[in-house]
Formats: sequence, structure tokens, C-alpha cells
Amino acid sequence: MTIEQFWSEFLKKTNRPQTTTYYESFHFTSEEQLANELLELVLSGKKRATSSSLLCYAEGEQPKPGNLSIVTDWDGNPHCVIETKAVQVIPFDKMTFEICSREGEDECLETWKEGHRHFFTLDAEEMGYAFTEDMPVVFEDFEVVYRI
Repeated sequence: MTIEQFWSEFLKKTNRPQTTTYYESFHFTSEEQLANELLELVLSGKKRATSSSLLCYAEGEQPKPGNLSIVTDWDGNPHCVIETKAVQVIPFDKMTFEICSREGEDECLETWKEGHRHFFTLDAEEMGYAFTEDMPVVFEDFEVVYRI
């Protein structure tokens, strides 16, 4: 099923106006196995948040509450629609486990920081910014509002 077909089906089944648009269609992270594992965490309800570097967004592009996004597997097949519920910007070194635990990926703050240090370093190389320990992180809480 294409993204367009999936979106059209979502709009029809949720009685939303056909003019409703989505913020983005994406898969998590830049590694295939992890991207698919994170999708499974979303579908299971364990992953209810995500984070990204504020530095990778152009002015005005960062997510906002109410945004709808399509989450795909690594191959681009759509699986669900999430709605952004809350967004906060937190320096990487000020992250708490109470916050990052909503991502559903780690059992402690140290493993979250280790994994995200790796992710943000790779992302920084690709997007042209520098990772620093005090880098601003966009932390986005979401809810699955539709799934196939």
C-alpha cells in the first residue's frame, strides 16, 4: 500500500476531512534493524515518544502538538498514524529518565544517553551540525491514532 493510499484510508476510517495533511512520513533512526524494532515498540504501545536534534530542523519546522505523522517500516511501508501530543526542548545533558523512559527503548538514563549519543553523532554528520552534550533535543510525546 502506498503512503497516499494509506493516508486516504486513514482519513476515511477516522471521518477526517479529505483536506487534512500529514506532517511527515518516516521510519525511526538510520539503521534498518533498529528502525523496525522501534516501529514494533510503537505498535505495542511501549514507545510513546521520540527525540531529535533541534539543530536538524529549519526555522518553524519542528513538530507541534496536533501534528499527524505516518510511521513506516524501513522499506517505507506505512503501519500507523501518530498524533503529536506535547513537544519540549531539553538540553541533552539535562535529560531525565522520567522523560526519556517514554521512548520505551531503555531501562536507565545511561543506556538512553549512550544510544542517543551514537544516533545524534551519526545524524549530525548527515545533517551538518555538531553533536555536543548540551545540544538542544526536541522531545515529542505522541499517541497512535490509527494502525493497520
